Amino acid sequence: MAFYDEMAVMALEMITEFGQPVTISKAEPGEYDPDIGGAAPDTPIEQTALGILLDFTGIEFQNNSLIKQGDKKLKIAAQGLEWVPDLLNKVIIQGRTWSIVPPLKEVNPAGTAILYELQVRA
Repeated sequence: MAFYDEMAVMALEMITEFGQPVTISKAEPGEYDPDIGGAAPDTPIEQTALGILLDFTGIEFQNNSLIKQGDKKLKIAAQGLEWVPDLLNKVIIQGRTWSIVPPLKEVNPAGTAILYELQVRA
């Protein structure tokens, strides 16, 4: 196992120990249905990840004008994800739905995704 693969496993283990389950959902666009003369309804797709929900620090508010009051930082382990989260996804944590807003960061040294850091907004 390569060094960064081991780091990805370690990140997953740490987040498993100290984090919580997070549901990431996206809408898969429906295909054209000739019977209704248009696209079928979108299909929701979900995956469960492990993450840690954190508050932004004061210095982060000073350095980043895109952070709004109430925004949270969500760190998700990359290991074991079926698909990579993107800005159109929603995140459900403890029954509350959050939108992902820019920036979405990927910790990816040498091409191995270790974790994703998302800014989420209720």
